Amino acid sequence: MRTISADMQKVEGPHDKMFRRCVGAGHALLGLRADYQDHLRMAREECGFEYIRLHGLLHDDMGVYREEEGEPVYGWQYIDKLYDFFLDIGIRPFVEFSFMPKALASGKETVFYWRGNKTPPASLEKWEELIRQAVRHWQRRYGRNEVAKWYFEVWNEPNLKGFWSGSQDDYFALYAAAAKGVKSVCADFRVGGPATAGMAWISDTIEFCRKNGAPLDFISSHTYGVDGHFDPTGKSVLYISNHPDALWKGVHNAREQIRGSAMPDLELHVTEWSTSYSSRDPVHDNYYSAAYILSKLKKCEGAADSMAYWTFSDVFEELRPAMEAFHGGFGLVNLQGLRKPAFFGHKLLNQLGDTELACSDTEAWVCRDDRGVQVLFWEYTQLEQDAHNQVFFSRDLPAKAKGPMRLVLSGLTAGSYEMAVHRVGYRCNDVYTDYLDLGSPNDLSREEIERLRARNNGAPEQVRRITVGEDGSFTTDIEMRENDVVLVTLSESGLSGPSKEMGVY
Repeated sequence: MRTISADMQKVEGPHDKMFRRCVGAGHALLGLRADYQDHLRMAREECGFEYIRLHGLLHDDMGVYREEEGEPVYGWQYIDKLYDFFLDIGIRPFVEFSFMPKALASGKETVFYWRGNKTPPASLEKWEELIRQAVRHWQRRYGRNEVAKWYFEVWNEPNLKGFWSGSQDDYFALYAAAAKGVKSVCADFRVGGPATAGMAWISDTIEFCRKNGAPLDFISSHTYGVDGHFDPTGKSVLYISNHPDALWKGVHNAREQIRGSAMPDLELHVTEWSTSYSSRDPVHDNYYSAAYILSKLKKCEGAADSMAYWTFSDVFEELRPAMEAFHGGFGLVNLQGLRKPAFFGHKLLNQLGDTELACSDTEAWVCRDDRGVQVLFWEYTQLEQDAHNQVFFSRDLPAKAKGPMRLVLSGLTAGSYEMAVHRVGYRCNDVYTDYLDLGSPNDLSREEIERLRARNNGAPEQVRRITVGEDGSFTTDIEMRENDVVLVTLSESGLSGPSKEMGVY
């Protein structure tokens, strides 16, 4: 029997909260939509995200930059509305400077259906001034102390021709000018990159900045754990990588590159990651994703300063606006705001206390705080795929039983506790399987949406009173299935009234 044991007196140290440091989002203009804002407010409140990163902040639909008779004209109204909302709900911008305003672009090459211009600037001087004016505006609007807490990241995946038409040297020139623009407003403001796909250009970026005296406060890059390929129309042949070190090994390698460089103390931010880099991949909706996410995050502990899940909502448009209720979108919630299993994985993570206890189990965290003790564990099993993701994860995939898991806690204070058990897994906070039961309709009625929401609301499957004796020990067995995620909490406040079982109050 698998046993997870922990002593309340044996402290590992502060619990690493890199999983909630940042989250990704659809391009900037979508942030003015009411549903986007509703979904972000929910994700902020329940998952605790602290920063948000998105594409297209400088795109023409944000009205930031134009020229009249060759002279720059700046506009900040749309960004102000967006950033005011972010800060009002307690989340900060992880600013990604992209894409190139048409009036400043050197060419006409674009990416995405909304045509983000991916060419270098026609004038590096005007590009630098645009960045300077933007940062100066934010300092004036929000104050130096606030903006000093932000991050400024230059571009998105410049190592891919799909996102940057220039060379590596062109990117480094773009970076240096933007970094100079940021630092000219305040030397304490944080700027970094290269925001590459596949953890690329890390040593190159550090060496360029060292040689040329360009400011660099952090490294950022992206990683995904799939094999195969997909094209810009969304047609894909992708599989979950069966390499045991997929995704997390690249993060550790990036950390080692930084440690071995001339700038060994740089922060490392993984500003995009998830189960798949396709926005039409049903693995994002499937219950499998919750255990996958926790397994990979656990292995990235100590290497990354943040792991920004891509993205918080299916309100996301790159290929085209999605029309289907569930379409394999990146989001933690779907278009109707229904929480996916991946959302609940992050929500349960967010309930862990600030102090981590020593625990030898590699698929568990045991934490405590002034509320009591929290134990989060999972049974990650990579499924044997007989088809690529778009076929395999669109099916009903019953989970096999794995038997009981024993939880043994010691060093507890004697007394009465409220024990709650939350679960995410097959047909448990598994809205996508419920959706399949409906026949996978493109459109959902209001009644269907509310029924799906009620069936997948995150309520505990068990809440009961337990008593800890003078020996300070507690043991319980929890039945597990493949890719179940379970949170057990012991609250010192205890219960008033009768015991509660299986979510019936």
